[in-house]
Amino acid sequence: MPNRPYTYYDFTVSICSTCLRKVEAKIIFENNCVYMVKTCMKHGREKVLISTDIDYYKLCREFIKPSEMPHRWNTQVQYGCPYDCGLCPDHEQHSCLTLLEITEKCNLQCPICFAESSPNKGGFRSLEQIRLMLESIIANEKEPDIIQISGGEPTIHPQFFEILDMVKKSPVRHIMLNTNGLKIATDRDFVKRLAKYKPGFEIYLQFDSFEKEALEELRGVDLQDIRQKAIDHLNEFNISTTLVVVLKKGLNDHEVGKIIQYGLKQSCVRGVTFQPVQEAGRLERFNPEADRLTLSEVRQMIIDQSGVFGEKDMVPVPCHPDALAMGYAFKKDGVVTPLTGMIDKNILLEGSRNTIVFEQDEDIRKQIFKLFSLNHSPQSSALSLKDLLCCLPKVNLPGTISYANVFRVIIMQFQDAHNFDVRSVKKSCVHIAHPDGRIIPFDTYNLFYRNDKEQQLLKIREEIEVI
Repeated sequence: MPNRPYTYYDFTVSICSTCLRKVEAKIIFENNCVYMVKTCMKHGREKVLISTDIDYYKLCREFIKPSEMPHRWNTQVQYGCPYDCGLCPDHEQHSCLTLLEITEKCNLQCPICFAESSPNKGGFRSLEQIRLMLESIIANEKEPDIIQISGGEPTIHPQFFEILDMVKKSPVRHIMLNTNGLKIATDRDFVKRLAKYKPGFEIYLQFDSFEKEALEELRGVDLQDIRQKAIDHLNEFNISTTLVVVLKKGLNDHEVGKIIQYGLKQSCVRGVTFQPVQEAGRLERFNPEADRLTLSEVRQMIIDQSGVFGEKDMVPVPCHPDALAMGYAFKKDGVVTPLTGMIDKNILLEGSRNTIVFEQDEDIRKQIFKLFSLNHSPQSSALSLKDLLCCLPKVNLPGTISYANVFRVIIMQFQDAHNFDVRSVKKSCVHIAHPDGRIIPFDTYNLFYRNDKEQQLLKIREEIEVI
């Protein structure tokens, strides 16, 4: 009997990248890669590269922990995922991180911007609107792990510090400020004032490249000097910072290792987050087939280029393993020691475990165990290793060890209409607060719920009702 040229692995539900209607999809293995194959009765067949590493893809299916639910639901199940976001009771993960967008305006007009922000777009949300959004996050989470103040460019909001005060007084554990760094680079007094919000405060700094051509293509302007001045100010006031890198295939992906090494040398930098470009918002120069990077490709670049993280050090994040990968290291006195590969994966998957299985040098094992013991009492202010090895920056550490000794690398791959997988999006843990109070996964927000895009969603819902 003739054989197909691929191995059928799984079945899921996706959407047509043209009309956004739900379609059936197969997951297949072919030529050592993972593909999604789907067919829309109106727009035809699509074949989308999902992963370049079959073994890692399979690991993601196993590396998953029980779902953690929000304290309330915001919408009902009526039309099916992804058309009921809000969150609906069919969603499988609470908000590990929730974006609080306070403006659509920006002081840049980046050729790549998921929010399509610009100096001429939108306005500033009022304190009343922002309070409603914040209260909705708190009602869902009680004590939110991370709220990321975002935009547009949030630092240009005329009531920025009033908003920051409002969030700081809330029960949120950690605040991130998502920024392009222009204000931080040009206003030292502004940065000095930001430092007063420590601890539990972090800068999420756009940092895509060291090269003029790449910055101009991604951001529309050469920001090399701005980024360095921003880092200088953040180092001066020792404000915890994550460098955020939007990666586009063939443009800046050769800089992965260089950016990690740069971050390791900055006293303020706690890690780097890599975000492969998705087809959302404003994309002036983007070809989904030629410019897209998969999570597995970025993971391999980190392994090949960083000089720090090996194969065992970059593992899936258990709450959403399809979309998130992480690697943690401990840095002190110029020495960087990767940690993730030393840990039995069950430590990450089973909250009840209190032992560690290490796989490396005995002296390092003793050192790391001493620094990050799992046996502290509940009254202790020390951070457990189990808490450390997550995508969330929990900051209390024992003795002379501090958050400054932690360096993490995260890959955060968002879904768009091409690689959309309902099975995976149900586990999304990065969400956005809608102005009306709904809490919506980042992936579906940009596809269906941002601004006027909800009009198209209404048409899809009407068709479902007719059926």
